[in-house]
Amino acid sequence: MQDDGLSKEYLDELAFLAETYGLKTIKTYTQKLEKPDKATFIGKGKLEEIKNFVLENAIDVVIFDDELSPSQQRNLEKELGKKILDRTTLILEIFEQRAQTAHAKTQVQLAQYQYMLPRLTGMWTHLERQRGGTGTRGGAGEKEIETDRRIVRDKIALMKERLRDIDKQMATQRKNRGELIRVALVGYTNVGKSTIMNLLSKSNVFAENKLFATLDTTVRKVTLDNVFFLLSDTVGFIRKLPTQLVESFKSTLDEVREADVLIHVVDISHKNFEEHINVVKQTLLEIGAGDKPTILVFNKIDAFTYTHKDEDDLTPSTRDNLTLEEIKNTWMKSLNNPCLFISAQSKEGLDEFKKTVYEMVKELHLKRYPYNNLLY
Repeated sequence: MQDDGLSKEYLDELAFLAETYGLKTIKTYTQKLEKPDKATFIGKGKLEEIKNFVLENAIDVVIFDDELSPSQQRNLEKELGKKILDRTTLILEIFEQRAQTAHAKTQVQLAQYQYMLPRLTGMWTHLERQRGGTGTRGGAGEKEIETDRRIVRDKIALMKERLRDIDKQMATQRKNRGELIRVALVGYTNVGKSTIMNLLSKSNVFAENKLFATLDTTVRKVTLDNVFFLLSDTVGFIRKLPTQLVESFKSTLDEVREADVLIHVVDISHKNFEEHINVVKQTLLEIGAGDKPTILVFNKIDAFTYTHKDEDDLTPSTRDNLTLEEIKNTWMKSLNNPCLFISAQSKEGLDEFKKTVYEMVKELHLKRYPYNNLLY
């Protein structure tokens, strides 16, 4: 169970995911349970309430902010008579929708097949029940599911082979870039990484106010004064990012793993930005990039808002009551890493940001090429 405020934030994010996919959210529901119902994930009363709303309002899709088991999904589709999506499936669908290159499409297809394989069990039980309980083995359902498993395994093997070939090509490309310092932009999805990429590299990378606008890694050569480095922007992270996607996007995430410096971009205007930071840090640890030199950049200060608290209000202050200056004096003040506050949109704080990146890259460059000291 979680508190109401956190539930609302999670459902707001789910609604944003739905919007990214092209769906409009009409109504949201929450329910406090000790544990999900094994058959339908939610309780009978809540299911009946949702069923009535779905019928009365001609709803087409019902989305759950968690992963459903195959039996739960099947039971919900039977009860509601509508398409059921869980969070994992929705994210996979968005990735499929937004994949542009052959590389991204192959990575997404592999993730989808890996997600599908363990969920095939039980899909043909309705055929097994038609046997009438004779006790024989090798019924229609059993044969059908084994055929499906073999097909999916073959497709997974094919996708992995394709990705191995692409990985070799990308590894060669990275090797051919020479020994330039590499800087990678990381962060929760939709925090403004691509906009920052455009500002630093003076390029025109696609940037959109939607989740997962970037799937393919973009690499640009950047010059700040007399320092050159490679800057890469890759897929954003998100809470409960399907493990299949992390595995499938291994080659894409190699840009992060092999970077010399990470620029961790955070949306300071988002009420849940601290959890976003933790999600990114955890994901970086999982892919083996958790110990790299990092510049923490709080973006979107132009969109930051807070609720003014009257002097005679004795209730405890919350995150909503803190000004930007007060937030800067919380745990961020004790950070060893550079910590900056900018607006990529209005360019506020951009000079200090560029100077910080310049100094860090310059220091690494001097260590790698001490004979070039005279350049500085």
